Amino acid sequence: MRGLLVELGASLFARGYSVGSAGNISVRLPDGYLMTPTNSSLGRLDAARISKLDAGWNHVGGDKPSKEVFMHRAVLTARPEAGAVVHLHSTHATAISCLASPGDEAPIPPLTPYFVMRVGRSLPVVRYYRPGDPAMEGEIHAAALGARAMLLANHGPVVSGRSLVDAVYAAEELEESARLALMLRGQAARGLTPAQVEDLLRSFG
Repeated sequence: MRGLLVELGASLFARGYSVGSAGNISVRLPDGYLMTPTNSSLGRLDAARISKLDAGWNHVGGDKPSKEVFMHRAVLTARPEAGAVVHLHSTHATAISCLASPGDEAPIPPLTPYFVMRVGRSLPVVRYYRPGDPAMEGEIHAAALGARAMLLANHGPVVSGRSLVDAVYAAEELEESARLALMLRGQAARGLTPAQVEDLLRSFG
């Protein structure tokens, strides 16, 4: 799992989904969690130094975990089926997070089936908190109870998935959907109908 985390982090970084030391990833294990270390670059992770937390979220190995540990704990405790969380500062999704109002549940319209299949029906916008602020945990937990992904206002996307690969795929799909939404702003774009969205959710969950 450590090797896969390094590989996928490097792939996200190489394609500009994170820059510098921005972004962080967590993975649920049978006995706890793996998390990218604080101030680490997703493009240059060292498998041996990835943070290990026990089932009670205590740091037990590797480098000090990301300061966003509260965010990851909020999502993974709200969604017991989730195996991983990916938080990025990807350009287009972050742009939407600066345009949308906190409390908005659908800042990106359902333009494509894969947005619905990977992200879901709801994409709540959580009001701004400074990075690493533990006060964010309650609101993120509440949002995660009803949504696989969310946008943090003026900050970026937080995406969960059943596995690390699923979470990365969903984060990538969210970024591409945000790019499409921005490209089509002001145009008479044809979105999916409510019936088409329901059909996708019934078929793919």
